[in-house]
Amino acid sequence: MSLVCEIPGANLAIARGDFPNPERDIDPASAGGEQQAVLGGGCFWCVEAVYKEIDGVSAVAPGYSGDGAHNADYKTVCSGTTNHAEVVSIRFDPKRTSFGQLLKVYFAVAHDPTQKDRQGEDRGRQYRSVIFYADAAQKEVAEAYIRQLDAAGVFNAPIVTEVVPLEAFHEAEAYHHNYAELHPEQGYIAAVAAPKVAKLRQKFGDKLKRGR
Repeated sequence: MSLVCEIPGANLAIARGDFPNPERDIDPASAGGEQQAVLGGGCFWCVEAVYKEIDGVSAVAPGYSGDGAHNADYKTVCSGTTNHAEVVSIRFDPKRTSFGQLLKVYFAVAHDPTQKDRQGEDRGRQYRSVIFYADAAQKEVAEAYIRQLDAAGVFNAPIVTEVVPLEAFHEAEAYHHNYAELHPEQGYIAAVAAPKVAKLRQKFGDKLKRGR
């Protein structure tokens, strides 16, 4: 039996000009306990800052996926000599927020999925747009949502997000964790991360943890 279900009325948001909900998502009744999503969308400081705000998310950790443990360190990844992407691991309760809804935030707020191997001035394969799926259900939902967004013309260019299996998540060095919240005055955080968090709070206030 498939864990993926159709979401009635998901395409109504397109007619209203809102960012559309996924037409397919993982059925929360079949999802079991806490789940993990691993997403890459440029600098992990910024993506982490967005997902820490979401209700139903219990933990967000920056790290590296796409290559081996031997070269999963910040200096080596930033050199562009690995196949790692900067990613975040998101632990979430599927009864409170779904994988599809995390993807909605990913495409609508967390990054620009039409930029190949870059995000803004951050250039290199380590900054690519990529979804590392944990199982067949996540793969199905991610690929279906990309097709849905492309068909609806939500972006003015094709989505280039890669959808690949998760082989391993290598947690980043301790000083990267919660970086945006700890360093709000840092220039990059103020220019890149803060506007994304502000957009999330403006557009998706119903998805935020209490007190955010």
